[in-house]
Parts: sequence; structure tokens; C-alpha cells
Amino acid sequence: MATKKVKQTIVTPIDEKETFVSVAKSVNDADGITMDEKLRTLYQIQLKDTAIDKIHLQRGELPLEVQDMEDEVEGLKTRIANAEADIADIEKKQAELRHAIQEAGLLIEKYSKQQDNVKNNREYESLGKEIEYQSLEQQVCEKRIGECERALAEKRALIDDTKARLAIFEANLEEKKKELEVIIEETAAAEEKFQAEKAELEKKIDERMLVAYNRVRGAAKNHLAVVTIEREACGGCFNQIPPQRKLDIIQGKKIIVCEYCGRILVNPEYKNDYKTEEA
Repeated sequence: MATKKVKQTIVTPIDEKETFVSVAKSVNDADGITMDEKLRTLYQIQLKDTAIDKIHLQRGELPLEVQDMEDEVEGLKTRIANAEADIADIEKKQAELRHAIQEAGLLIEKYSKQQDNVKNNREYESLGKEIEYQSLEQQVCEKRIGECERALAEKRALIDDTKARLAIFEANLEEKKKELEVIIEETAAAEEKFQAEKAELEKKIDERMLVAYNRVRGAAKNHLAVVTIEREACGGCFNQIPPQRKLDIIQGKKIIVCEYCGRILVNPEYKNDYKTEEA
């Protein structure tokens, strides 16, 4: 008895470097959704993203300014912490030097007493050299303690200066954060609405098309990955489109990609069917 062969479905892995050109070769109407519907949905996703971009544009450079100021504040705090750690090390070194001076003083006292009981000049001179050596050790330690004092003064001055700068930065940062919070609060509802609507639209699109869309959108300066025809030209790069290609775009039966910029070109009537989103 012949065994019936089971047809296997081969799933092509999604390439993160996917472009609309490669997607156009693999996307069809097998999932029951016409190409026109897919293109319309992709165009609506673009409208939602553009609306979200406008909201972010309203915030201007504030988010970057806040981030830069936060980085600066952290840098100043780190500088203060490092200086305080240096001070602790210097003070520890000073304590060691003072202890060394005391040790040398005790040895000098010891050798001086021994000199009173020596039996010959040789022993006396030997003890004298030890006393001289310990005296020099004390002088060296005193000199190093002085150097430590100067280093401590510099570190403390650095901390005072940095703390003053930190106070100014923290005050300015607080003002910028409040300013940004006000703007975000004013636009949060609109952004949340557009994000939710975009998420629903994305459910209708093949994942491969979304990967290509996000990649092209991310590479474009104006963040447009899906554009209509504008005056016989691509609405993204403004290069002219041949009449036959324009006809294919209007029919909406297949993905048409601009040969210059890689964006998907869609029927200009879509602009009338879907109004531009406003925040």
C-alpha cells in the first residue's frame, strides 16, 4: 500500500537586513489578505509612526539635554567620590608617616642611652650613625607629610569646586526634568492612542514586511518607509517615476519599491482615504 506523502511547509527565516525588495519576492495573497489591503495597512502604520514622531519633535532636544545633564551629574558625583577616596588614602599615608616618625624618635632615644654605656669609640660612632640615620628618616617623613598636606588641600579644593558645580547642574536638571514632564504629560494620551492603534494594525501585517518596514524607516532621515506618489515622483526621495510603474502602484496588486531609495510606493489616493494624524 502506497504511503501518502505529507507536504512540508518551509518557513524562510526572517533576515534582520530584510528590504522591501526582498519582501516583494515572497509576499503574496495566500493568507487571504489582498495586496491592496496590506499596502493600505502598512501606509496607516506609517501615518501612526509619523504622528508619534511629531509628538517626539514637540519635545525637541529636551530628552537629550536631560540625558546629557544626568550624565554630567553622575560624572561630577564620581569625581567627588574619587577625590574623597584619594583623601582617605592620603590621610592613611600621613598616619603611617607620623607613626614612622615616632618609631624613629624611640630608636633615637634608645641609641642615645646606649651611647652613655659604650666601651669604645667604635661602638659610639656606630650608634651615632644610627641616630643620624633615624633623624634623616624623620626629616624625610616630615617632608612627605608636608607634601600630603598640599595634596589634601588640592583635593579638598577640588571637592568644594565640584560640589558647587554639582549643585548648579542638579538645580538645572530638576528644572529641565519638570519641563520635560509637562510636555510628556500633555502629549502622553495622544502618543498612547497612536501606539495602541499602530499595535492593532501591526497584527494584520506579515512579520517579514514589518521587519523590512522598520529597517527602511530607521535608515531614512525623514523616517518615511511608505510613501505616496507626489507630482509623478517618489514622496520620499522625489525621483521621477515612469508612467508604467505609476500604473502598477495605483493598481496595488504588488509591492512596488522605489529603485532609488528603497521605500514602498503606494497609491496617492491613500492620502484622501486616510487623513494625516494629528497629536
